[in-house]
Amino acid sequence: MNYFQHRFDRVEDYLHHRPPYLMINSIESIDDAAVVTRAVVDPDAFFITGHFPGAAILPGAMMQEMATQSAGILIAAQYNPMESFDTHDPFFNEYALGVLVRVKHARFRGFARPGDSLRIAADLTEIVGNVFEFDARITCRDKTILRHTFQLTNIPSAKLRGDGGDVA
Repeated sequence: MNYFQHRFDRVEDYLHHRPPYLMINSIESIDDAAVVTRAVVDPDAFFITGHFPGAAILPGAMMQEMATQSAGILIAAQYNPMESFDTHDPFFNEYALGVLVRVKHARFRGFARPGDSLRIAADLTEIVGNVFEFDARITCRDKTILRHTFQLTNIPSAKLRGDGGDVA
């Protein structure tokens, strides 16, 4: 079992993201190759108010970010290369975990609206070097509204801050 597996209870203990950009509300399960999270579409979120006024829907880019954040939780829990990890101090960690480097496929099949509860499932399908490939699904009212294949990597934090060269 990885040092970080089931060590934390809150999403904020795995991710550096904070409101208003923290999209995940809770973690249902984590194992070596899968994570399931939950999110509720906040009617007051900055990205809802201007996205189709009068017919507000969750933007597809935010659904993609929900899948990415969920996969980032799995990386922090199971594939964190650091002995200690602090999500509250961005200068503490040697690595930025779960940085999106490629979207291979995204298929949007429905909408989520303010107040909807979403289930996000991300399965780790391949690890090549320091690149983690995921297949993710978001369901709303028992209907799949996003299928998504993407890759994340861990990079030195200096690169994320802009003082350590290019990402890839």
